[in-house]
Amino acid sequence: MHVTDEASALFQVRSLVEAGSLTVPRSTIGFTFYGQRDRHGRLRAPNGPLHAIALVPFYALGKAIAVAPGVPDDSRDVVLTFAVVLSSAVFSALAAALFVTLLIRRDVPLQTALIVTLAVSLGTPLFAYSAWLFSEPLATCLLIGAALCAFGGNGPAASARAALAGASIGACVLVRPAHALMIPLFVAAVLVRDGRRAAVPALVLGGTAAIGPTIYLAWNAFQFGNPFDFGYPEIADGGKHINGFTTPLLTGLAGFLISPGKSVFVHAPLVLAAIPALPRLARVDRGLACLAVAAPATYLIFYARYTQWEGGYCVGPRYLIPVLPFLLLSLAPALTDAGTTARRALLGLTVVGVCVQCLELATSFLEDQFASGYYDDRFDYRMTYAPLYSQSALFVHYAGSFIRGEPSSLGAGFDRWFFFLRKAGVSWWPIASAGAAAIGVAAVGGSLVIGSWKTSQRTRIALARRTQKTQ
Repeated sequence: MHVTDEASALFQVRSLVEAGSLTVPRSTIGFTFYGQRDRHGRLRAPNGPLHAIALVPFYALGKAIAVAPGVPDDSRDVVLTFAVVLSSAVFSALAAALFVTLLIRRDVPLQTALIVTLAVSLGTPLFAYSAWLFSEPLATCLLIGAALCAFGGNGPAASARAALAGASIGACVLVRPAHALMIPLFVAAVLVRDGRRAAVPALVLGGTAAIGPTIYLAWNAFQFGNPFDFGYPEIADGGKHINGFTTPLLTGLAGFLISPGKSVFVHAPLVLAAIPALPRLARVDRGLACLAVAAPATYLIFYARYTQWEGGYCVGPRYLIPVLPFLLLSLAPALTDAGTTARRALLGLTVVGVCVQCLELATSFLEDQFASGYYDDRFDYRMTYAPLYSQSALFVHYAGSFIRGEPSSLGAGFDRWFFFLRKAGVSWWPIASAGAAAIGVAAVGGSLVIGSWKTSQRTRIALARRTQKTQ
């Protein structure tokens, strides 16, 4: 873990499992407390409660691994943390699985669906954030799941699918309250697609999704005595007020669009191909096209005004990550009919995106941001911060140290999990076992994707035959 946001999530799940509450311990060695005291004087982080709840199985897994043979006693806390952070990789992978299933349900050819999904899951910050304990992978997973329920086409009746979609969006609100923005957007998208006959499903979706904000407001009232107090502190970072909406709109837009450190075009270059493809998506599915335009635009404008629009110490346009896949849905219909030149362009943008993510995964982003002036003296984000340059230099430094036989310390250098655990003193055989388990899960997942495609094909053929008989 690098920053307080990650540490708070770990502290919450630890407290939930060990003490049955979501409080943060009074002693948070290495991390500055960020949050408020509740009505009983207990420390509370402003993280949504569902993120910590979703981490419980991974915490339990970490406790089991920590006592396994090959794990030294003094490495158990590190191993436990590894297992909790593993949740982000699982949620990112599940988001990719739901994304490809949505494409298959929309009758996108299997090969095209897999290509686009690989591009989206590896060529955007979703890949980078799979390695850190932020809430964005879980939120992305829930929102794509909602889209699959609302626009997947097959399965239960429309109202039932709308209820599932609403439940997923409501759950996402319990991860971060700002995701309540998606409720009216989904309702509008359903109505745009189906018109008057979607009135009941749209009402069901909106009503079910509203349960999430209702629970959150009740949770706030229980903790702080005010339903609209989400636990954010008044001041932070040397006395700065960071939880308002004081950023000039043009400043935030410039940061998200053209700054070298936060530009969506730098960190997710596939957007350059997705925007021109939106009209093609609109001809295929107006509802999804509505989401593809409205969700990124709404989040962009909303967070551009947010005081801490950059997301604190983090990589890229953190707050936009959960809605980027909606925009990138337009790549599937465009790629289906694309020629060789367009396919090569998409491949090139994907490769660039993958390189950007790998570079930011190869070193500690926090080390780079401290050294490169991420914030100025007033804790305002520096628009000139250029991580592709500074992290490249840091990567070269650590690569040279590795070649010279001077491995980097724990938490620095190329610390993917297999190196990280080895540095922590864990034996090779449990690391190899974990790798084998991951490969096995991937194989099962691949077979399920193919099975989903075959089921979709059979359903489409059956519907076509019934239509022919009717005619």
